[in-house]
Amino acid sequence: MVNLEWYRTFKAIYKTGTLTGAAQELFISQPGVSLHLSSLENYTGYKLFDRTGRRMTPTERGKVLYNFITEALTKLEEAEKNFQRSTEKHTPTISVGMCFETFQITLEPYISSLPFNVIIQFGEYPEMVSNLEKGILDIIITPQMVIGAAVEYEAFSQETIVVVGGNQTDIDAFNTVKAQNNPEATEDWLKQQKWYGTTGDMEHLRRFWQLNFNKYPDFRPNYIVPNLNSIVRCLGSGIGLAVIPDFLCRREIDAGLIQLVWEGEPKLTNTLHFATRKKTIYADEIAHIKKIFREVMVVN
Repeated sequence: MVNLEWYRTFKAIYKTGTLTGAAQELFISQPGVSLHLSSLENYTGYKLFDRTGRRMTPTERGKVLYNFITEALTKLEEAEKNFQRSTEKHTPTISVGMCFETFQITLEPYISSLPFNVIIQFGEYPEMVSNLEKGILDIIITPQMVIGAAVEYEAFSQETIVVVGGNQTDIDAFNTVKAQNNPEATEDWLKQQKWYGTTGDMEHLRRFWQLNFNKYPDFRPNYIVPNLNSIVRCLGSGIGLAVIPDFLCRREIDAGLIQLVWEGEPKLTNTLHFATRKKTIYADEIAHIKKIFREVMVVN
């Protein structure tokens, strides 16, 4: 018979793209990962991955196998998690989904004080809503409303997408250009500056540019960094511009580490929501999470 761990290892390799990544995810040795994969390939009679350098690229047979087993494995893993919950009656576990930057600013400082266990997950909002409906997540913090039959949304705060700059940015020069009421001149001045962006996500910049200049930006940022909080820290060096949510940098603006350059005309705002299942056994724990977010967002 096939060993279930072979499938689990196969899925981990597929997701991480490397034997090392799979070993780290499964907390086993890399030789153990290689043995599981070899055993599964011998069992199926097919090569499941092409080894290109350090990357493991799934073959067509590998893709078919992954699509066939992934849902079943997810259900088994969820059953495993629910069993663990049922045996930990005095310490429930809450799974929370949000973007990485929001976690760092809001919930991260409070994790050690929570009276229950927490699993934090990052990802795309539609995927997180799907996981919420399946019971994999218990609450999501999201600026998007992806309608689901079993999901309800509660608005709790707003964020404004703004242009911020290092503390050496010449805001007087920008305001002089802006006072001309010439959108093209304003756009030209902004485009002449050094810009920061994040890997694979320029949504804030595109939406801000579209709203204020009725076009998408025709330039790429000069510096691409891992996430929005990295941008805020980099701007502390004194130069550069970026478009980010205001709640991620209010403390740095108040401290004079960076500057608010422009809020846009009109302002680009997002409403932040709590998304939860309509029926949950973790109402008290979810209420605790909501309370932290409301307090932190008011302070920020």
